[in-house]
Amino acid sequence: MRFETVAEVAVVALLVVVAGCQRAARDDGEPGADSIRRESVQSAGEAAQPRPLAHSKTCRDCHEDFYKLWATSRHGLAMQPYTAAFARENRLGSSEEIAIGPLRYAAEIDERGGRVRQRGPDGEKTYPIAHAMGGKNIYYFLTPLARGRLQVLPLAYDVHKRTWYDTAASGVRHFPDRTDEALPWTDRMFTFNTTCFNCHVSQLRTNYDLTTDAYNTTWGEPGIHCESCHGPAGEHVRVMENAADPKAVGDVKIIRTKAFSPRQINDTCATCHAKLVPLSLAFRPGDEFFDHFDLIVLDHIDFYPDGRDLGENYTHTTWMMSPCAKSGKLDCNHCHTPSGRQRFEGAEANKSCAPCHQKHVDDPAAHGHHEPGSEGNGCIGCHMPMTRFAAMNRSDHSMRPPTPATTIAFESPNACNVCHADKDARWADSWVRQWYPRDYQAPVVQRASLLDAARKSDWTRLPAMLERIVDKEEDAVYRTSLVRSLGGCQDESIPPALVAVLADASPLVRASAAAALAERLDERAVPALLEATRDPRRLVRIRAAAALAPIPHESIRDVELRASLGRAIEEFKTAMQARPDDWAGYANLGTFFMERGEFQRAVECFQTATRLEPRAIGAWVNASLAHSNLRQNDQAESCLREALKVEPASAAALFNLGLLLAEEHRMGEAEAALRAALKSDPKMAAAAVNLSAICGKARIDEAMAWSRWAHELEPDNARYAHVLVFYLCEKGELDEAVAVLRRLLDRRPAAWKAYLLLGEILERKGNMEAAAIVYRKALAAPDAPPDVRNELRARLARVKGPDR
Repeated sequence: MRFETVAEVAVVALLVVVAGCQRAARDDGEPGADSIRRESVQSAGEAAQPRPLAHSKTCRDCHEDFYKLWATSRHGLAMQPYTAAFARENRLGSSEEIAIGPLRYAAEIDERGGRVRQRGPDGEKTYPIAHAMGGKNIYYFLTPLARGRLQVLPLAYDVHKRTWYDTAASGVRHFPDRTDEALPWTDRMFTFNTTCFNCHVSQLRTNYDLTTDAYNTTWGEPGIHCESCHGPAGEHVRVMENAADPKAVGDVKIIRTKAFSPRQINDTCATCHAKLVPLSLAFRPGDEFFDHFDLIVLDHIDFYPDGRDLGENYTHTTWMMSPCAKSGKLDCNHCHTPSGRQRFEGAEANKSCAPCHQKHVDDPAAHGHHEPGSEGNGCIGCHMPMTRFAAMNRSDHSMRPPTPATTIAFESPNACNVCHADKDARWADSWVRQWYPRDYQAPVVQRASLLDAARKSDWTRLPAMLERIVDKEEDAVYRTSLVRSLGGCQDESIPPALVAVLADASPLVRASAAAALAERLDERAVPALLEATRDPRRLVRIRAAAALAPIPHESIRDVELRASLGRAIEEFKTAMQARPDDWAGYANLGTFFMERGEFQRAVECFQTATRLEPRAIGAWVNASLAHSNLRQNDQAESCLREALKVEPASAAALFNLGLLLAEEHRMGEAEAALRAALKSDPKMAAAAVNLSAICGKARIDEAMAWSRWAHELEPDNARYAHVLVFYLCEKGELDEAVAVLRRLLDRRPAAWKAYLLLGEILERKGNMEAAAIVYRKALAAPDAPPDVRNELRARLARVKGPDR
């Protein structure tokens, strides 16, 4: 299951005391020389005008040798109809019963066909096997279910071990810091029509009907056939058959990949070999990847912080990090044939690394310190180690050397211990350091630790993170991962860095910066985002359009920029609806409409999202906010209650429920909900500050404790500091109030209201000279707003009055 939903929908939250909202997050390659111009691309949700298909058997007439190679390859056999002959050829046998929860399953294979039998408290059910997917490592099997769904069956077959196993359990991630659970086999994530996309069959059309929630899915051929990479060949066949001399034909009416650049080859392969976010169903070989897809990178939990695979990531993300790939000279076909086979295997495997690394190919033992002929003496043994997830073997395409030091730090895999499983990472690290005196591991550990801190919202290292983000020499995937991890930080140093990288060479970085600026729409960000709506890559344009959702069109004076934004918004809307069965597309449209104040349209989108995916907590919470803006508090509460049925400890749902109940003056219930939110997420400063508001003067000690909690969590948040100062003043603790405001101004010199509040407290203490110093300091700042400047002058005149 290789792709993610359109974007992870974040929670928008309105505060009782601290007015404002948290923007929804939207979900970025080194460009080739041709990427600086804007190219015409097809509509994101529509394929090009249909051209006649020829199908693979027609290709055989002229390309017999290629046909034979393709027909027996894993590309050609990516999906096959299940038959008794298939079972015999693959030596499939029946299985013992396998317990999955309260149910037991058994695969039954005989000459009548194949089926999986389910036994449980409610009796028996039998599911026929209709199709087989895969075959290199495993076979998944599909069965037809109601409303046109093809579902991956609960039992899969391990080709190497020749055993049946629990499909869903094999996909459980073994996170170092959390637990994961298997999904039920009937979950939509195991629905072929919904999730498996376009990589096991050719010319897939899901034909999903949203009204009936049903599919009428069709495809041209099972497997990935010739026209998947060369385009529809019907016209090519006609032209060549009618030509007097086929060799003299200029335009052969087919896509010729021999003329492709490395970028075009890699982008074509990436459409199946990437963990991606589909924005379009119209990709044609030769197109730009980032005109049709976004890419999952290292901020995602399926990667370790050092970039090694944790879950299944389908190669392209780590490939983009490879120095070999970034050279612009290497493409997938250097090591693989178009049918997916290895060009060099066994004793000749090291030839894949020639001619660039000819010295090491000629004498690998001198470089790798392993005996000639051993597995460790092969280039891929150390640089592309094989790991296993969900019973599938996958090789690390970053091609980086072994880093056992990152295993020690982050529990990620390393090549040394893949082979030497009886040893630990410290043993491997000692040998690496003995053999290679230059500590090449140190930069990897440093970069990984920085990303790990960002993923954990540890902003003590923010300056170093921003330094990496703007460093054009730094890896684009890594920089994108840092940008996408900044969502929880509102530090004022972030927007300038994001604006700077909107002009980066990488569309991946540009798009991530545009998305991150959605939460930071200031006078620097808006013009830069408007310019980004004219970016050469569609991915950047739609991220910029989504970020600019709150900006009224009439406020944009430049006619061309206003028109450009309008076009980008239409691209965004089309992209979000490219897959009509994707709940996240509707959820993101809902967020977009809510930002524009179109609350009824937002409600309708969120309703569709939650109907498709009832577990979508963010969509339920955002739906409640849309209802609240329509003054439909009953519906808003109902949405939050639905979210809590899915996840009773959801901090977002509990927090927003607390705010809603407080608005309705149900203070006891509101306090209970906010306390539960803070228990679920002790770092939720907004919950703490709202609890201080509920306690108020009547329970001033509790109120001060809650406001102190919020301020300590976010010491740079001026509003939280002001709330704490209010309660400190009520308690008469003026010295501490002054200290809080001085620390805030040291960190945030542009917190103008803090100057006024600090001066007021100093006046209250009778320290007019200190108050005057504060007012003069603020007036000396050239960017103080006019209204603040006028108030400062009036106060300064007052404290310097005739009696003083």
